[in-house]
Amino acid sequence: MSKLPEEHKFIDLSDYGRPFAKVIAHALKNTLFTPIHLTIGFIIAGLFAIYCIVLGHYWLAAFFLILKSILDAADGELARVKQKPSYTGRYLDSVADILLNALFFSAIGYITNTPFWICIGAFLGLQLQGTLYNYYYVILRNQFDGDTTSRVFENKTPIALPGEKQRHVNILFGMYKVLYGAFDKTIYVLDSNAHRGTTLPKWFMTSISTFGLGFQLLLIAVLLVLGLKDFILPFFFVYTLMIIFFIAIRKLFYSS
Repeated sequence: MSKLPEEHKFIDLSDYGRPFAKVIAHALKNTLFTPIHLTIGFIIAGLFAIYCIVLGHYWLAAFFLILKSILDAADGELARVKQKPSYTGRYLDSVADILLNALFFSAIGYITNTPFWICIGAFLGLQLQGTLYNYYYVILRNQFDGDTTSRVFENKTPIALPGEKQRHVNILFGMYKVLYGAFDKTIYVLDSNAHRGTTLPKWFMTSISTFGLGFQLLLIAVLLVLGLKDFILPFFFVYTLMIIFFIAIRKLFYSS
């Protein structure tokens, strides 16, 4: 939860890998390693997790899912300690996440023989959950100037920051819009006035952090290890209904 001022930090259940990410970032601070290298690292970890899922090596799959989450946090931490924020890294991270999520659920659907419509529904639900969490979280960060590269509304291609090429930003932002645009628009339609509301309390943000990708991957890892792989996709399919619950609370108690 390092993207918020200390007095506004909450317990982020999806951010359990942050302490390890900080260790990695500080170890690499004075090296030639860049945040992009860590992003590539979590992509590789994610692909290993998929391979292990398909082969039935669930303990290894769980390890690589958690490693992926840690490296996913470490790339941003390294950007901060090196003081090199990057739109290229921000959008590459997001594009890699959604593509890996699709592959995770495809692999789980394959080993469980889950009907295709449930696989699709679970994946769409997973992404909508994460989008709502990120939506509220970015609003909170922007309220307190806790972040500089994430925006509430991703509508316009940003200007490249020092050290990155505008062409790379343009390409990755275009991919981001294609892959995330529908999810962003859906959540915005459901709660378009969230940015005008009062500050969301810590308990609310902690509760909705169960929608964060880190927690989602941890839950998948636990269910795989416990031999409950058949429940993974149905769970995310049904848990999507909690989106309505959280939005209703926000509108009822924390509107302007």
